[in-house]
Amino acid sequence: MDVSQYLEIFLDETNEHLQNLNTQILNLEQNPDDMDTVNEIFRAAHSMKGMAGTMGYKRMQALTHDMENVFSDVRTGAIKVMPDMIDTLFQCLDALQEYTDNIRNTSDEGTNDNEPIIKKLNEIRNSKGGAAPAPAAEAPKEAAPEAAASAADGEKWNHIAFDESQVSVMQEVLKSGKKVYGLNVEINADCVLKAARAFLVLKALEEKGEILVSDPPTQDIEDEKFDLDFTLVVASDAPVEELIAAASAVSEIAKVTGAPLDFDKIKTADVEEEAAPAAEEASVSAAPAAAATTAPAPAAASAAPAKHNDKKASKPIATKTIRVDIEKLDSLMNLVSELIIAKNSLVSASTGNNASGNTNSASFNEQIEYLESVTTNLHESVMKVRMVPIESTVSKFPRMIRDLSKSLNKKMELYMTGEDTELDRTVVDQIGDPLMHLLRNSADHGLESAEVRAERGKPPVGSIFLDAFQEGNNVIIQVRDDGNGIDPEIVKSKAIERGIITPEQAATMNEQEIINLLFLPGFSTAKKVSDISGRGVGLDVVRSNIEALSGEVSVKSQLGVGSTWTIRLPLTLAIIQSLMVVVGGEKYAISLASIETIETIHNSDIKYVQNEEVINLRGTVIPLIRLNKVLENESKASDDGAMVVVIVKKGDKMAGLIIDELMGQQEIVIKSLGKYIKHAKFISGATILGDGEVALILDVNALL
Repeated sequence: MDVSQYLEIFLDETNEHLQNLNTQILNLEQNPDDMDTVNEIFRAAHSMKGMAGTMGYKRMQALTHDMENVFSDVRTGAIKVMPDMIDTLFQCLDALQEYTDNIRNTSDEGTNDNEPIIKKLNEIRNSKGGAAPAPAAEAPKEAAPEAAASAADGEKWNHIAFDESQVSVMQEVLKSGKKVYGLNVEINADCVLKAARAFLVLKALEEKGEILVSDPPTQDIEDEKFDLDFTLVVASDAPVEELIAAASAVSEIAKVTGAPLDFDKIKTADVEEEAAPAAEEASVSAAPAAAATTAPAPAAASAAPAKHNDKKASKPIATKTIRVDIEKLDSLMNLVSELIIAKNSLVSASTGNNASGNTNSASFNEQIEYLESVTTNLHESVMKVRMVPIESTVSKFPRMIRDLSKSLNKKMELYMTGEDTELDRTVVDQIGDPLMHLLRNSADHGLESAEVRAERGKPPVGSIFLDAFQEGNNVIIQVRDDGNGIDPEIVKSKAIERGIITPEQAATMNEQEIINLLFLPGFSTAKKVSDISGRGVGLDVVRSNIEALSGEVSVKSQLGVGSTWTIRLPLTLAIIQSLMVVVGGEKYAISLASIETIETIHNSDIKYVQNEEVINLRGTVIPLIRLNKVLENESKASDDGAMVVVIVKKGDKMAGLIIDELMGQQEIVIKSLGKYIKHAKFISGATILGDGEVALILDVNALL
């Protein structure tokens, strides 16, 4: 079977399971006796084993199988959760992540068998529970099927606890002239995809007749909630040998037995009186089989199958969520983009009609209002589909902080809030690395050693906080710590030493300007290079990655108290509200999110500081940028008249952009400039206006 078509689904689900396993194993480390967590880990490992087997990834399948075995022993009480086990389990997750990354890149899991990890898992099973208890726990599992088979004399269908409705249905089938058979199907012990084989058996039998009763229920069989055999009651016109042959034709089926059901008692007695004793007899027969096994889940399943054997009860529950291919969403977004462009065209046409006194202008304007309402609602709906919680990105960080705590020999805890805050999918996919850099920075540079914290009267366990929340059309993500903070003097001396600034420049810089030097490429204050920091690749990468997402990053620090790193991101990168301006006869767009105010100034308002033009706006000195000079075109505005200045902001920095003319506010669709001119300075993209003209979008971050 060609499984390549399922590769994307496999990768998505594997990532979800790995995130869940990271979270659950961290919980298990704090609460070793929590059986709900143990069961959740067992189920996740079991699911991953089945998925890997289906896709043919044998190494991943083997590793998850051994993980599953460990937690099977934990569930039965054969072994206890110990600290060494947690470390080994995290090594398993790292190995599984390596397999997943290989599969994503090459469609192949690689050649690493991870034998040392598998050996550790086997040692955990053999030693942690003591020599005697482990074999004792294993022996009944193997004995249980034999004991059950012996009790049933090979005819397990005679020991199902039928209820009244099932007995009634079987009697009606007999009256119609059909035969009712009992069948027991055994699957090979080394079968990887039990549920798949069982499903094929069910489909083969449904072609020959109708399945009246299933033990366990068909939904449990399809979910692989059974051991190596299951029992069916089938109504059919065909002889029982034909049904046995159909079931046996499925590969990896070890044995199929079947015979007509014995209805002598049911035929001669009243159903109301006989149904209850039959159920009671079946319960008594089932009791020894349940007692024979030590595993809680199979015992529960075999002890109470009676109420749920009706096929109607095993109807799957419809899921309320679906997976959507991001490319389909992008296509939908492009359609919305075209719709907005069409709306802008109508707005332009409307303006022309009004000017010419067209009598249909009122009706025309109504249509425009309706179109505007539709496009706005459609835009919001599409954006909601694209929005995903940042939880998928931040869920891996508690594990990372745990590992850093061990490698740095510092006690630390990560506290997260706002994991349900939503961002555009394309943004969420790209903020993981910047956040990882900031968290590692807090763990390594921010938090002090235990000795220093004790001297300063701080708690021995350092705290790192990751908070996310929405603010208007932006999402704010903050990483803060209660560590040492940033020492401006160390940053200043390092910057002078590297020739980044001169001593004279350093003397005129304020504390915040000095701290901002940390964002320069290659800058590091680490005293030694390690696996965690000191290589000079960190904060400059954070800033460039965030600004590539049209966001900004800033830092506030207080020496001895801690630091707060703040990332501000737009909710979406596709459609924005902008201010349209004219410079040198060309039209440009400026994102409204970057604009503070719009001012009118005169030449007499312009002052000079260090030979640069500035204005004093309500007590704040703001540098001016003449856009016609930056964009290298000729201004159409007169030099002696009033000038329009757009005050823009990036973090704590502000600047005034001198423009020729204001056009007004407009919702625009951001279009990429393409790979040939993607590095255009000061330009972040383009948009198509209503009249078909292209307007460039100014990059305020780059201008500042």
